Amino acid sequence: MELNRIEVVTEYRHIRIREIQDNGRYHRRVLTADMDVSGEVQEIQDRAEAEWTDDVKSAWATFKAEQEAKMGGA
Repeated sequence: MELNRIEVVTEYRHIRIREIQDNGRYHRRVLTADMDVSGEVQEIQDRAEAEWTDDVKSAWATFKAEQEAKMGGA
């Protein structure tokens, strides 16, 4: 696959990736601040390092915990 586009979206600085597969189709995925990007290409690793500050990581962790608490209370 070939990296085609990297975008940063949401207040939690999610990294949205679009890649072109060998068959010409697009493959899309989203990385969040709690994910391990060590196996990603250097461009994605660099973007994650720049975007995912400690504040962003903390805000994302808090949001996830709040969502899990809501789901548990349903």
